Formats: sequence, C-alpha cells, structure tokens
Amino acid sequence: MAPKARKGVEAAETDASVALLPAGLRDVLPPRADWEAFASESLLASFASRGYARVKPPLIEFEETLLAGSGQDLAGQMFRVMDPVSQRMMGLRNDITMQVARIAGSRLKLAPRPLRLAYAGQVLRVRGSQLRPERQFAQAGFELIGAASLAADVETALLAAEAVAKLGVKNLSLDITQPLLAPAITAAHGLDERKAKAARRALDRKDSAELKAVAGAAAPDLLKLLPLAGPADAAIKGLKAMQLPPEAAAIVADLDRLVAEVSAAAPDLLLTLDPGEFRGFEYHSGISYTLFARNVRGELGRGGRYVTPGGETATGFTLYLDSVMRGLPPMPQKLLLYLPHGTPQDVAARLRAEGHSTWAALEAEGDNGAKAAKAASCSHWWDGKTVRAV
Repeated sequence: MAPKARKGVEAAETDASVALLPAGLRDVLPPRADWEAFASESLLASFASRGYARVKPPLIEFEETLLAGSGQDLAGQMFRVMDPVSQRMMGLRNDITMQVARIAGSRLKLAPRPLRLAYAGQVLRVRGSQLRPERQFAQAGFELIGAASLAADVETALLAAEAVAKLGVKNLSLDITQPLLAPAITAAHGLDERKAKAARRALDRKDSAELKAVAGAAAPDLLKLLPLAGPADAAIKGLKAMQLPPEAAAIVADLDRLVAEVSAAAPDLLLTLDPGEFRGFEYHSGISYTLFARNVRGELGRGGRYVTPGGETATGFTLYLDSVMRGLPPMPQKLLLYLPHGTPQDVAARLRAEGHSTWAALEAEGDNGAKAAKAASCSHWWDGKTVRAV
C-alpha cells in the first residue's frame, strides 16, 4: 500500500506544479476574459470614432528597435532572448508606444500628418510594481504623431477620459504635469546639469530642505511650486502669480489654455495639476497626464507629449486594462441557451441566428432539462418548442 500512497502524493504534487505560474503572471478565466476582450474592443471603437486607425505590431522584435530613443527608459524592464535564426538579440515588448512610433517612422513614413494610430495588446515586464504587481497585462492606446499644437494635447486628454467613461468607469480624474517646467526654471537661473538634476529630484520628492540645499538661485521659485499641487484651477492661479522666467511663463500659459479647454469640454472630469512632478515622465517632452478613478487601485493610464526616434513630435495615451477593469461595473450575466441532447441541428442553427449563444448537451440528460441547464451554468433552456429561463 505504501508505494500506492506515495504515487498519489507525487501525482498531486505534479498537478500543483503544472498549475503554478511565475509571480506576476496569471490565467484569465471566464467570464473575465470575455469582459476584458469587450473592454479592449470598446476602447478601440472609441479611438476609431476619432479617426485613429488600428495597427498591430509584433510581440517580439530586435531589441535595438525597442530600445530606440525613449525606449531606453524601460530597458531594465525588458525580457531578452537570442533569435536562433538571425543570432541577434530580441526583446519582448514591455510597452507598445515605441513600436507604434517605429511603424510611423518607417512603414508609414510617407503617410499624411498628423497620423492617428491606435493599438491593443499584451506587454510583459521583468518586474511588477507595488501598485501593479502584474508583470503581463493588456494595453490599449493611441498615438497622434506629427502634431505639435496644443490642440493635440487637448484631443489626447479628452479622448482617453471619454473612452474610459463610455465603458462605465465613473469618478475620473486627470492629473496633469509638465516635466519641462522645472528644467526651464533651473536653466534660467544658470544651474548646471548636475545641480539641476538634484533639484528636480528634490522637487519630485517634495523635499523642501534638500531643495533649499541643492537648487541655489532657483530654490525660491522651485519652493513655490511645492504647495501648488492640487486642483488645476488653483494651481494655475498660483503659477500665474509667480514672476517666472519667460520660457517657464510660456509653459504656464499653455497649461492655462489646456485646463480651460478640457474643463469646458468635459466638466465632470476632475483636473489636478502637480507642477513639480517629474518621476515617471522622464522621456516626455511636454504636457503629460495620468488618469485615475476614485476607489480604483492604481492608475488607469498615462499619456503625454514625446519625440519619436525619427524626430517627430507626438502625443498619445496608454490605458492599462487591468486597472480599467477594476473600475467597471459587474459584467452582465451572459445569456446561454441549453440545448438538450438530440436537438436537431437546424433548430440549433435557427436559435443561434436569432441571437442566442447555445450550449449543446452531448449525452442524454434525463427528463429534467431545467436542472441540467442549471448544472451547465446556462441561463435558459430549450424545451423543444420554446426558450425558457432556468
């Protein structure tokens, strides 16, 4: 008997090991997989309604293309493998934005600008974060390439919020930042790169003591930015009251216009502004955003202005499906019609043509069709003449 018992233990251990996945990876099961697919397609439909055409870049490509330009900022998050065919290093994408920029600068180089492109797909990262422990997750987003006007920033902000709200996510807020504001101030006061970097780091951490110690002549202006983080209207009012250098004042004027236009178009969207935030926006070259929803863990998405590897000005937004899903109402119950064993194929085809999703029994279930339908998790069953609720 002992060998048999041992064999059973080994079998159980084998079953458990087969089901075990690496940290940060998971199987998406029904009905969530259907709900996530619906959410992704809904977002893409919203993007398409504004003229954004879908592209589908590959999951893996040569690492030098993934790391071109701003892609370097995510280099530490990329899985790398050797391509056995070309003997060159390849990378699994950890973000789709730079792939879309590559497409725009190569295969669509001659297409008219501005170029509007949308995408959806899976990405994989080496490490998760505290707010997003998942290492594989779905992204959906859009890029507006070849447009340098403030109107492009306004369109980006409004489309991201509009697409998520249409899905059913409520109580949205858009946090705005301008990572070039602090550099404009430090440059005007003559700080060298080392001191300017230290000042930006202290400002981002809201460390007034360190800011005083490292920012030199720029410290008075930078210190005034710290208490302004909050509602966008109040932050803009505080920024306009400062005696800023010309370049920084021009940046504030653009922020003022952006807040006014977005507020007018989306009055229910809460706007906040952090004039000193920098971390996470290192590769952005202008107005940038983070989208949140009250009582939803993590950011729903990020976006903003950047420069493509080909030197074009672009702005876009990436939405994270795992976070967006946490803000959605419960998925409506799927209507599934149970077909008893022996239901004629022409009847089944007619019921599907009428819009029913069917679940056909493969063996006789006895006389209680309703009970069998309930056991199969169906919402309705066919009694041979009519559709009945379970």
